[in-house]
Amino acid sequence: MKQELTPTHTFQVIDRILAQYSVNLLSLNPEKKIITSFAELGNLIAEENTDIQIITTLQETLECIVDSQLQNFPENIFWDFDFLVSSMLRQALVAEEGAVSFLKTFCEKMVSLTEMFGIHTEIRFRYVHDFLYGFDWARWVQKDPQNRAHIEPFSLVFFDYLLTKGKELIQRISHGQITYYKLCDTGYRNPFSFSREPKDEYRLLTYLAQEELIPVAVWNWNASPVWNKPFQEIRQQIALKLDIQPQKH
Repeated sequence: MKQELTPTHTFQVIDRILAQYSVNLLSLNPEKKIITSFAELGNLIAEENTDIQIITTLQETLECIVDSQLQNFPENIFWDFDFLVSSMLRQALVAEEGAVSFLKTFCEKMVSLTEMFGIHTEIRFRYVHDFLYGFDWARWVQKDPQNRAHIEPFSLVFFDYLLTKGKELIQRISHGQITYYKLCDTGYRNPFSFSREPKDEYRLLTYLAQEELIPVAVWNWNASPVWNKPFQEIRQQIALKLDIQPQKH
């Protein structure tokens, strides 16, 4: 008799992929060190939706996104996915074009973003943290809160903005127009004035998480994203406070 695949079994595939890459699956959650497993996330999905086609497409989408992160951001430190998954599911279930179609578009745009900002293009960022934990989104909302405050951090609208911005960045870098995006000694670009070496990035982000100064608490399935705090300035101040050294070019 053929065993029916439960969401736990289906999503365990992603846990196994991460294990094969020996990823240290750190969470920014101040309450725990390691991320929620994808098997556990599969159970949370099944509590909200039992449509096999949607669950399967969601799993395939997440597998593509995780694989893309592994290929394009091999030195990424924090790997929370809870709120990203709950946001995907919530948006999919109300999408006019249908959940499966939405998830396929979501996957395509997320993978494109990861490829565009990772190590295989001119941008060469080291981490997905600024995108995943909402720093980029909060800065974007602050420029036009009246029209953007209601837009989710993982919405297709925001993805489209980032894809356009990424193309512009690649063009400007190739023409030598962005001096503060110079490559660091490490071979990565860092537009910030402070070091983002792994030990510094870890210290800074865990401190911010402890103080509830992360725009999107992605480790929380029911997170409430916050945009109306000066997160960029706060991060700069905390970097000084922690005596994190200036970046080296």
